[in-house]
Amino acid sequence: MLITDMKRVIEQVSRDKGIEFNVLVKALEEALRSAAKKKFGNKIDIEIQYNDETGELEVFQFKEVVEEVTEPAFQISMEEGVTLDPECEIGDSLGTKMDTTTFGRIAAQSAKQVIIQKLKIAERNAVYNSFVERQGEIINGIVQRTTRNEIIVNLGQAEAVLPKREQIQGESYRRGDRIRAYIVKVLEESRGPQVVLSRTHPAFLINLFKTEVPEINEGVVNIVGAAREAGSRGKIAVSSNDPDIDPIGACVGVKGNRVQSVVQELKGEKIDIIPWHLDPAKFVCNALAPAEVSRVIIDEANHSMEVVVPDDAQSIAIGRGGQNVRLASKLSGWNLDVKSVTDYDNSIKIGRDTLMELPGMGDTLADILIKEGFFSVEDLAKVSAEELVEVAQLSPEDAQAFIEQAKQTLNTGGNKDEASDDEASDDEAQDDEAQDDEAQDDEAQDDEKSADIEKTDPADEDAADSDEKM
Repeated sequence: MLITDMKRVIEQVSRDKGIEFNVLVKALEEALRSAAKKKFGNKIDIEIQYNDETGELEVFQFKEVVEEVTEPAFQISMEEGVTLDPECEIGDSLGTKMDTTTFGRIAAQSAKQVIIQKLKIAERNAVYNSFVERQGEIINGIVQRTTRNEIIVNLGQAEAVLPKREQIQGESYRRGDRIRAYIVKVLEESRGPQVVLSRTHPAFLINLFKTEVPEINEGVVNIVGAAREAGSRGKIAVSSNDPDIDPIGACVGVKGNRVQSVVQELKGEKIDIIPWHLDPAKFVCNALAPAEVSRVIIDEANHSMEVVVPDDAQSIAIGRGGQNVRLASKLSGWNLDVKSVTDYDNSIKIGRDTLMELPGMGDTLADILIKEGFFSVEDLAKVSAEELVEVAQLSPEDAQAFIEQAKQTLNTGGNKDEASDDEASDDEAQDDEAQDDEAQDDEAQDDEKSADIEKTDPADEDAADSDEKM
């Protein structure tokens, strides 16, 4: 193992395999240690050092200084010890440099196997670390093979997998095709790092815009969020740190060249670029574009919004199959319920009518409650007396009385519904009984008619006349 150009060989392997120099040195040290133990047994006490000046791996064996040597492989006499270290004493451990050429063929073969194993492990770790650092980026690869459930992509140092659920519907690839995808995660497995790719992830859309829009990389334009239904439609929300730069115009580009590059990569997926706003209600209005929004009712407790749009804009706000409102909800993070103005006015009218049925409720108080977000008896029954006192300027007694009346009304309404169900059941039972009685009467009438027919049978009368004549 006294190789004068050891350092050059290690550096060459380090460059070719992408493995750190120190990792290779440790692998060689482990190989020499394994070879020594293979030759002399596990009791041997050795130390391996890499000499950076000479580029050699030096092996030192430590032996115990004793008065009488019984195991020459592990012990050294006092006379020999003094020649190595004049100050040595009995019981000291002295190191001597070993000639590694004496390890033999079997030990060398064992060292080779250890080196190969360590190199494979080090190479896998190096590849894993390199891809872990790139997690969340877009990577280019070549399709190596396709199966029913996934596409195997060659990334050069490793193979990646693009599962079917992460593929855009309608896309097809053949062996040798180039492909761009987003690195979702990197798994460390025994056979090597497993890189999982995606073309449907919202971050893939964000990273595509980063590659096409220099202002995003410069930090002037920010992509606040993105939502996608891959292959069909996507939405991104953008903002600008410079008032002189339009974030939407920057993402669209001259004659739409920037956004068109993204659309082509996504095989025609439509992209809506909307301005982000700090106010959630205004942001939702922007997200529902191109539909116009008349008003927004926010429910902080349930993190939801009721969005009212003109009657002719409801279908636009909802989108085909509910796609537009679905993407707007994902983008904003709020649960959205889109209603037309007519439906909203009708619901408000019905709710106001329920409020007016409460004893002591006036038009002014009902309008105040509706303005504060209490649109029906149900809403009033859920509020606390302290809150009602604050918003409606009522006394605590009156506020509590209205709340109790609202709860009583709801309970009464539930009892009425149950009573209605019971009455309906009774009516059905009475109808069934009446039908049974009618059926019995019909059967009785049929029996009487049959009896009459039997009494007045003409054949019997003719037979009686014949008997009298005879």
